[in-house]
Amino acid sequence: MSDFLPKEVREGLELARKRNLKRGSRLRVRVGEETYPILRSWSNGFALDRENTEHLRGLVDVFDGSRHLYQALIVAAKDDGHEMSFEFKRSTAATDKPPLDYDRPDDAPVALLPR
Repeated sequence: MSDFLPKEVREGLELARKRNLKRGSRLRVRVGEETYPILRSWSNGFALDRENTEHLRGLVDVFDGSRHLYQALIVAAKDDGHEMSFEFKRSTAATDKPPLDYDRPDDAPVALLPR
């Protein structure tokens, strides 16, 4: 059906689709000081608007609004024309406390008081 539409109409429809995807998603990718809205996401990757994102690779931070979800190592996977897909080489969930170096028993005291 899109073969019958004029080029200007197809471009307008694509811009409207991207605008709706950007508005509907709170997910963002941050690389240094730059932030890019995520258009689509799945278990092992995400898609961004192709403009100014072809160069992305390496370590990025993924946010849901202001909440830090995870840190990920990404590679460019596929160019879909208007979108650029990225896949995770690894992703680590962000936590608000440092990891423990040992397993803590359930009945362990929180602190010991001196005599």
